[in-house]
Order: sequence, then structure tokens, then C-alpha cells
Amino acid sequence: MFRGILPKEFNFYDYFERHIAVTVKAATELMLLASDNANIESCARRIKELELQADDITHKCTEALHKTFITPIERTDIHSLIKILDDIVDNIDSAVQRIGLYEITEIRSETKMFAEILVKTTQEIELALKGLRDIKNSEYISARCRTIHQLESEADMVLRSAIVRLFKENKPIEAIMWKEIFERMEKAVDKCEAVANIIEGVVISA
Repeated sequence: MFRGILPKEFNFYDYFERHIAVTVKAATELMLLASDNANIESCARRIKELELQADDITHKCTEALHKTFITPIERTDIHSLIKILDDIVDNIDSAVQRIGLYEITEIRSETKMFAEILVKTTQEIELALKGLRDIKNSEYISARCRTIHQLESEADMVLRSAIVRLFKENKPIEAIMWKEIFERMEKAVDKCEAVANIIEGVVISA
């Protein structure tokens, strides 16, 4: 009779790893979109599909959290991690959807720079999250997080340089459109750093 009220066991690390795998794919699709002769519409469609997959994983993780009494790490950390992981994909999708909305056909070189950084940062997050399964790997996890912080600084520089170049070209409408797109990409990298901050906190409190 007590079976229905007993805490259920969920492996939240599985949710994190499934989500970040989707996130890496989204960043990789952004890289493809930024390549020469890319089919922008096709890449955008695949990124949207990945964003929906990420939403589903986030929902299932949150639902599991509400049903679980004992968790492997702090409940607030689980909630923050899955939410901010989802923010990464959301911002990648938001940037790409704007490229379609504005009917942009020529992709600026900074898009590839952001994509390269996002691929690297999401891959580092993937390694760090896998490391959380064995907290004894604290130095390995911390090294991954330090790399993410460095990559976030690179993204800041790319954004500043991109905006300067945009406004020097004296094409106001194009500058406004691309500034918005680049800011979404840079925000995605910011969210990667936010994930790294949470992971570092988990390691410290372990």
C-alpha cells in the first residue's frame, strides 16, 4: 500500500548527458549552417527539431525531480543545470530562427567563430557532466570548467569585434539584424559558462 508514496529512483545524470548530447548536435548544426554553400533552411529545421528534443528532456527531468525525495546532488543544482542547459539550445535556435526570419542568405564569418566556440564549450560541458558521476575526478572536472571560462572570454571578444565591424560598414538595417543574431549566439556561450559555474559549485560542496 506504500508503494505509491515511496520515493522513486531516477538517474539525473542520464538526463544531463542526454540533454548535452542534443546540445552538442545543435552547436554542430550551427557550424554546418555557417559553412560554405550550406542549406540554411535545412540546418534551421534540424536545430528546431533538436530544440524540441531538448525541451522534452528538460520536462522529463523536472517531472522526475518533483517525484524524487533523495537526489544525487542538491535539488536546486539539478533544476538549475537542466534549465540552463536548455537555455543554451534555446539561444542557438533563437539566433538561427532570426536568420530565417530576416531572410538572410549570406552568413557572416563571425557566425562560424561563434559556432566553433559553441561546439568546443558544449563538448567540454559534456565531459564535465560525465565526470560528475565520479566526484573523485574533481581536478579533471575543474579543468573542463576552466576551458569553458576561457572560451566564454573568446566569445565576448568575437561579439565586440563583430559589432564594431557591422557599424563600420554603414548598413544600419543589416547591422541591427546581425547584432541581434550575434547577441543570441554570445548568450548561448554565456549559458555554457553558467553551467560550468554550477558544476564547479557541485564539486566544491561534494
